[in-house]
Amino acid sequence: MYTFRDYYNNEVKLSFDDHPFSTSPKHVWVVCRHKDDWLLTKHKGRGYEFPGGNVEEGETAREAAIREVMEETGGKVEDINYIGQYYVAGKTETIIKNVYFAQIDQLIQQDTYFETDGPFLLKTIPSNVKDNHLYSFIMKDGVLDYCMKHIRKTWLTVGSESQKR
Repeated sequence: MYTFRDYYNNEVKLSFDDHPFSTSPKHVWVVCRHKDDWLLTKHKGRGYEFPGGNVEEGETAREAAIREVMEETGGKVEDINYIGQYYVAGKTETIIKNVYFAQIDQLIQQDTYFETDGPFLLKTIPSNVKDNHLYSFIMKDGVLDYCMKHIRKTWLTVGSESQKR
């Protein structure tokens, strides 16, 4: 388990164990790959980030992750894997969020991308993302760093970042 402070100085606990904080979290975050690119979305208020959001009544966190990817990017999920969960002890509320890694089969043009401006593809995540004002606060703490290391170790070959088969 990793413990660190987020962008707003809240304590965050991140684990790659199976649902250590809740079996029914209310939030999801999905690190996405489309072909050889990282698939992000541009949130209208926060900037570039991986898709995610709230789990709606009657759906599982996995179903929410797939829905959020489609709504925010038009991405059709080919394969999705739970990779971890994190817990944020905020000043006003506690947030527990599942993190997934998804391979996106295709991008489908949407009439609306809800609170985002749609898909944004990157070959690499910038090394200065923590200091780059174009990126959301969600991309600026240890969750991104640790999850990217875990994804590269588990699903991607180092160097080419090709999906393992």
